[in-house]
Amino acid sequence: MSLRPQIAALTRRQRDIHACLEDREAQGLPPPSLDELCRAMGVSSRGSMHKHVQGLIEGGLVERMDGRHRGVRLRRESGEGPGRLPLLGRIAAGRPIEALSNPEPVEVPERLHGGGRCYALEVRGDSMVEEGILAGDWIVVESREHARNGEIVVALSDGEAATLKRIEQRPGVVVLHPANAALAPLEYSPERVQIQGVLVGQMRSYR
Repeated sequence: MSLRPQIAALTRRQRDIHACLEDREAQGLPPPSLDELCRAMGVSSRGSMHKHVQGLIEGGLVERMDGRHRGVRLRRESGEGPGRLPLLGRIAAGRPIEALSNPEPVEVPERLHGGGRCYALEVRGDSMVEEGILAGDWIVVESREHARNGEIVVALSDGEAATLKRIEQRPGVVVLHPANAALAPLEYSPERVQIQGVLVGQMRSYR
């Protein structure tokens, strides 16, 4: 069922908050905390923001994230509910290609979801085979702009090409490591690399 009639019944401030959450989600940003919402909306009172958000929760339009600090996200529509994630396209683990295409839903067990907004990609290529990531696998990616050293990330280089690699970040350099002894690591200056997400799950079909 569409949520639009519920949105039309909101107060102006609640509509603005809901629109802010939609904008963040469209940009691939993680769900915000109350403090981050206050800053984004120019609201000085955290208590006032809490009341507005509580009204959205009671209206079934947003939900809290199990007490996590980054805690308020849009409630999923029926086509993207628990167990379903958008399949955004294919990513070549062997050579950088464009990762995103037309979204379509894919069934993913909830235990494979990360703490934030997630999407699925289909793997192409063989550069991550030594990590057990094979061509044809589906990976679950938590949308993030940051990662810890050693995490496997979807990284965008020079604003054009996306690839799946294990990341190492040192002063003045970002190294994207393949998991294939036949391939060399990719090195970039930090400003050339944008992290688009972190690997949190993986699925495979044997059919």
